[in-house]
Amino acid sequence: MELAEQALVGALAAGDERAFNEVVGRYHRSIVRLARQFVRSEASAEEVAQECWYAVVTGIERFERRSSLKTWLFSIVVNKARTRAEREARVTPFSSLASDDEDGSAIPLEDRHEGGAWSAPPRAWDDPERRLVSLELRGELRDALEHLPPRQRLVVTLRDVEGLDADEVCELLGVSSGNERVLLHRGRTCLREALAASAGSAPLAA
Repeated sequence: MELAEQALVGALAAGDERAFNEVVGRYHRSIVRLARQFVRSEASAEEVAQECWYAVVTGIERFERRSSLKTWLFSIVVNKARTRAEREARVTPFSSLASDDEDGSAIPLEDRHEGGAWSAPPRAWDDPERRLVSLELRGELRDALEHLPPRQRLVVTLRDVEGLDADEVCELLGVSSGNERVLLHRGRTCLREALAASAGSAPLAA
């Protein structure tokens, strides 16, 4: 954890209202966006976010600082959003992710991890955050992301929108590195194809 973040966490633990407002301003939109991956409505996602902030206020002293503040916040959101989603009868357990695809079919050979290497590895975006805020592509990307299968959408959101690394996503969602990489690879591929089609097959230049 960086020194600035350590100081921020310390201020939160001391009950500093300005520190709390700073954290809310920095992460609230991301928390709502993540919660929305699990629950049925924006209103429910906002309620999950409020539950998260209450948990932060009442539980900051239990934060052991082994992860980043953002990852800790996201772990709270995922737990609370899953609980609400179960009540809404909408959740798809990540525990069901073995070696199956979204439709229950086996993962094709070209997507498998073999001999420590991928024949078709996940391709990173040159600058994911910049692409998300691009005035030309923002609407198309949002629409394409919404149409991804739920588990692909969640992994892509965490990796390419929120900036978490692979290990953080695996720990947060309780999935293997192989499953995370397959979901990310397929999600990114679908987004690229959708955006290329929208742009008339033009390359996605940075």
